[in-house]
Amino acid sequence: MKHKLFLKGTMIISSLVFSIAASAQSKALSLEECRKMALENNKRIISAQLQVDAAKANYEVAKTNALPTIDASVMGVHLGNPLDQIQVIPSDFASASIDVKQPIYAGGKIKLNKEASSKTIEVYQSQKVLTETEVLLGVEKGYWLIVQAKEKVTLAQKYREMLKSLRQDLKNAVDAGLTYKNDLLRSEVNLNQAELNIIKANDALVLAKLNFSQIIGQAGDTNFAITDEVSGDFTSLLEIPNENVADNRPEIDMLKKAIDVEKIKTKIIKAEVKPQVGLSLSGFSSYGDKINFSNGNDNLTSYYSTIGLTMPVFDWGKNRKKVKEQNFKIQSKQAELEEQKELVDIEVQNAYLQLNQSVKRINLSNSSLKQADENLRLANDRYRVGTIIGKDVLEAQVIWQEAYSNTIDSKVEYKVNVANYKKAIGELK
Repeated sequence: MKHKLFLKGTMIISSLVFSIAASAQSKALSLEECRKMALENNKRIISAQLQVDAAKANYEVAKTNALPTIDASVMGVHLGNPLDQIQVIPSDFASASIDVKQPIYAGGKIKLNKEASSKTIEVYQSQKVLTETEVLLGVEKGYWLIVQAKEKVTLAQKYREMLKSLRQDLKNAVDAGLTYKNDLLRSEVNLNQAELNIIKANDALVLAKLNFSQIIGQAGDTNFAITDEVSGDFTSLLEIPNENVADNRPEIDMLKKAIDVEKIKTKIIKAEVKPQVGLSLSGFSSYGDKINFSNGNDNLTSYYSTIGLTMPVFDWGKNRKKVKEQNFKIQSKQAELEEQKELVDIEVQNAYLQLNQSVKRINLSNSSLKQADENLRLANDRYRVGTIIGKDVLEAQVIWQEAYSNTIDSKVEYKVNVANYKKAIGELK
């Protein structure tokens, strides 16, 4: 009986361990999945969308300015001495009223405010597109930094195993009295440094994951794996980007729309000097002792309506000065737009050059790695036949490790530069 219970308990524990291990497995994420997660969960994008929603709510408010407004009020009145002696008005009465006001003509301000609110929505939508572009660039950079850190961990482990193998050969040679201990000590120093490099590489991978998880809206989660490696085609760009590529950038579109808003504001200021016509209709009902002075009843119900016309006559040139101020603001925005276009052109050219430079760097680093591989192979062969010492092999290993690391860096740099170039020409979406 005890044996059966033991087996049953062991099976339960084994199943629990298996389920925990399965849940602890890292989920694999592709670049496209990470882009989608960032667009849905990134805090900056959520904030940008809320600003768009707020602008839309403001537009709905602007639309109501053309509609009539209705106000209702109720009051009770008690007249003290000597007002209570007035025979026409009772000393105690209650009154309720309702007022309806309808703007008829406001100099075009209602329509212009509605137009400005609509254009403001477009400004915030362009701002959201810009935010999404910046976040997606952060996703690309963060993604390839994780790939880079992962590759550096693999490289550090390969380098350590290489050093371990050489150290064992040197130890055997020292024990056999075939060489001095200096090379063995050098290998152990290098091995200690390799162990430290593995720790640093793993820490860099964790930090890269932490930064990346915040960008994709999963702050603090490092339980994921990146599926890509630094491989594929690394081709250069043959054609120089079009000069009008700046028009594809969301910040340029945003500035253009901001200028449109300022122009509408100028029209609103000018509308302030135009006449304004409004219609008002009010109805009331009062209850009090013989409050109806026409027939002596306790109830008086009536209504009245008014139509009003207002027009500014003289304001010491205030409106004209406001228009002048607004024109300066528009000119300032236009100058900012021109400068931004110039900066975008420079950014595009720089991204184009950087991308092509990274292709050249990849070719050079690949060539260097091949040479380092051959150098290491020859060093190992010569060490085995005794024509060189262990120090020479250690130097060849360091050269190989540096060449391998440069290859990883150059390929990751290319991936990031591709993203930078797409952002520069307005195609990172």
